[in-house]
Amino acid sequence: MRHPAESFRPEAGSVPDAPGCYLFRDAQSRVVYVGKAKSLRSRVASYFQSAAGLAPRTRAMLAAASAVEWIVVDSEVDALHLEYTLIQQHRPRYNVQYRDDKSYPYLVLSTSDEVPRARVQRGKISGGDRKFGPYAHAYAIRETLDLLLPVFPVRSCSDGVYRRAQRLGKPCLLHHIERCAAPCTGEIGVDDHRQLVDGLANFLDGDSGPVVRQLEREMREASAAQEYERAGRRRDQLEATRKVLAQQQVVSGRDEDLDVVGIHGDDLEASVQVLFVRRGRLSGRKGWSVDKAEQVTDEELLRRFLVELYADDRADEIPPTVVVPSLPDDVSVVTGLLSDRRQQLRTSGERKPRGRAAVVVRVPQRGDKRQLLDMASDNARDAFQRTRLRRAHDFDARTRALRDLQEAVDLPVAPLRIECFDISHLGGTQVVASMVVFEDGLPRKSAYRRFKVTRDTNDDVAAMREVLERRFRPRPAERGDGSDGAAGPEKFALRPDLVVIDGGIGQLNAALEGARTSGADIDDVSFVALAKRYEELWLPGRREPVVLPRGGEALYLVQRLRDEAHRFAVTYQRSRRTAGLTRSALDAIPGVGPGRRQALLEAFGSAKAVALATVEDIASVRGISRTLAETIHTQLNGEEVD
Repeated sequence: MRHPAESFRPEAGSVPDAPGCYLFRDAQSRVVYVGKAKSLRSRVASYFQSAAGLAPRTRAMLAAASAVEWIVVDSEVDALHLEYTLIQQHRPRYNVQYRDDKSYPYLVLSTSDEVPRARVQRGKISGGDRKFGPYAHAYAIRETLDLLLPVFPVRSCSDGVYRRAQRLGKPCLLHHIERCAAPCTGEIGVDDHRQLVDGLANFLDGDSGPVVRQLEREMREASAAQEYERAGRRRDQLEATRKVLAQQQVVSGRDEDLDVVGIHGDDLEASVQVLFVRRGRLSGRKGWSVDKAEQVTDEELLRRFLVELYADDRADEIPPTVVVPSLPDDVSVVTGLLSDRRQQLRTSGERKPRGRAAVVVRVPQRGDKRQLLDMASDNARDAFQRTRLRRAHDFDARTRALRDLQEAVDLPVAPLRIECFDISHLGGTQVVASMVVFEDGLPRKSAYRRFKVTRDTNDDVAAMREVLERRFRPRPAERGDGSDGAAGPEKFALRPDLVVIDGGIGQLNAALEGARTSGADIDDVSFVALAKRYEELWLPGRREPVVLPRGGEALYLVQRLRDEAHRFAVTYQRSRRTAGLTRSALDAIPGVGPGRRQALLEAFGSAKAVALATVEDIASVRGISRTLAETIHTQLNGEEVD
């Protein structure tokens, strides 16, 4: 086997035996992969050994590359940091990519402003601001603020509202309902307001003891002085504070800060969930989805993830303890990098983190931390399963589904266009059918069609025969609306590679009979039926069904087809049934269209009132002639008409 990177193999001894990072570039000089190594010489040489020993994804990366280069650094810690920087800069297609499951909201105190405000914010947060969370929902932040603002009446209005109050010299409504101290009009000084902000920040950080004790003391003092109104306000503030504390789940018996990382996945993707614990309370949770563009172990994935987690976004929130399911690769290098960053925060003039400077990454075996790790792992497993439900929009998953379906039903090509048919009726009345279309594994709703079956009978087999005959019946091309008079496309011009029938072998045979009766050449179209009970595929001429693997992409695809066809048919059937219920007796009278029917109903109120009216009264309605009035009167009263 020829090596895919033979053309740009570095000369022996040209790669330095030193720590650093290496980059593979393609023919357009784009970076397709970035890696780090303790020894660049041995690591780069491993890519140019026997091609048979390379992983498939590594072989694909080397086939896309056309050059390799390297950067030497002083230490492994520097190499780890440089690797992260290069990946963020180039976004190589063959590197593992982490993406947030969604944009999580934070409670932010804009301490970088002269007069800080409390607000809900997503996305990038200024380095000088304090953030708390992330929270699962924005309404949870607003509920927390609503409870805490009477205790810490800090500014929460927008800059526009704040400047308007300054111009008018009047505070807004929040001040009058005791949820803002009104620094805009000087009701409180800037320094005193910042003390309120610091108190709120300490409370959200978990340091709630001083606040609770102060409120209790002020409540008792006010009560002893018979200032019952002030005592009542302190009581309400104390209850609000305790309610916020009750919402913060206590997960550790110790006053400690730690982050807990859970991971779950397969060879292609993974989900990572992190629980943030501050002062023994669960303060937030955040999730990431991981696309494994390269073949990596969980230990290597954890090593890269920890660097990603405590990069620019959370550089000021590195706790002294990080709990993981297994020790990451180069754990001493990772802890060294995180400890250096944490030490920089302690020696700088910024807010100093609590606890020791050194960061410890550990795998607990028992106790509170083990329970927290199990909780994070369960969250990761649930998130991974939810991600799999959304894989219909993933190209690789669709490709696998079409390929697996092709092999299962022995198709000559992958079924890029699939049509699925279903029948719906209510006890043999209002019989309709649906045709849904999937192209390249995705719904193409503009190609959906619905059929009104000509005979209302409780016979799904006959209805399926009629629908397939109508679908494949040759038609003249419809005229387009263009001024050039060119023929427009037919509704059914595109032929399917595969037709899926919702039902068993009876519906399948009826569908084949109807398609052949149409006179169309269907030799290049494959037919299968999906039975509901056991999710089996019935093929023409086979006595035994095909059973698709449980949990496989092919079964998932045909189930989505069947469910979508059922939904579309039921929706149409219900709309027809509703229209039938609202139809007036006037609809059956020749010469009475929607306009005249509306005029009659506006004049008389109901069809029954029209029937009781005289011919002269009916003829007096706008648009109703004497002859038509006689016909209406005769029809509604059940008389015979000449």
